[in-house]
Amino acid sequence: MTIDDFINALPKVELHVHLVGSASVPTVLELSRRHPGSGVPTSEEELRAFYAFRDFPHFARVYKAVNSLVREPEDIHTLVVGLARDLAGQGARYVELQVTPYAHQVVGLPMRAVTEALDLAARQSAEQYGVRMAYIFDIPGEYGAEAATVTLEHALQEPPATLVGFGLGGIEQARPAHRDAFRDAFTAARAAGLHSVPHGGEMSGPETVWEVVEGLGAERIGHGISCLADPRLVDHLRETQLPLDVCPTSNVRTGQVARIEDHPLPRLLEEGLFVTLNSDDPPMFATTLSQEYRVAAHVFGLGQAELAGLARNAVRASYLEEEAKQGLLAEIDALSRTR
Repeated sequence: MTIDDFINALPKVELHVHLVGSASVPTVLELSRRHPGSGVPTSEEELRAFYAFRDFPHFARVYKAVNSLVREPEDIHTLVVGLARDLAGQGARYVELQVTPYAHQVVGLPMRAVTEALDLAARQSAEQYGVRMAYIFDIPGEYGAEAATVTLEHALQEPPATLVGFGLGGIEQARPAHRDAFRDAFTAARAAGLHSVPHGGEMSGPETVWEVVEGLGAERIGHGISCLADPRLVDHLRETQLPLDVCPTSNVRTGQVARIEDHPLPRLLEEGLFVTLNSDDPPMFATTLSQEYRVAAHVFGLGQAELAGLARNAVRASYLEEEAKQGLLAEIDALSRTR
């Protein structure tokens, strides 16, 4: 079995992918033609050029423009089921999809309508594609206390049935001004039983990782790659085995890493940190979950045993129930024995 055949057959879990960022090029084109005047191109050539990001703030502006196309509950449903279809073709069995309620609230979508669309889409994803769909509600950090309040209210008052986590994304440099609001929101979300899964250390230094660990009670960290600049933080992450959801292609496409060959994934693994592989915003970054495994294999030289280890990490770091975890781990082990 070749390494690519092994990757194709490997049962996978996706822990870090965003709803709007998961929209395929045909879906975005359909929405942009349905909702003209958004500033999002209506031809494939122009849209691919639109996705040539200069830096993270530019990416954030493009993401906001695409998000403005999501105006009806049917648009949300289309995105979720489309993601399930795409991931099913890559051997994915379970997804924890990051949803930003504030972005839907500002275009006038009621909480109940968003939740109903998410619930229907989760059921259809399982029935049609065999992909179980869970959700993480995340705060767009640059919008501060208002976004924190909206996100928390939706999570507590009108949660989808498979809501498992509470997150924080967006531009990390904007967070310090709203630190107390974010801490309060996470305290309330955790008290309600939601897992803390904020982004940290993607576009800023180790201090952001420390804040999500100490201030937000992170149980898993989105990205976290700047941790390597702080030996004490590396020691802490190694000792606690706090999972890092690493997205190599994303970090290159948003300018956080100059070249894929420069990505710190190998060093994270050498340091003994708990790493999972993820796609973040796959069509926007011209990648897939399977492609991230191929990058690990072909760019960084990971073999089948190491790739299977990353797949096991994703299962263990997920919020699946224990029985389902054990079933997936057994499938990964069986494939590894037949390689």
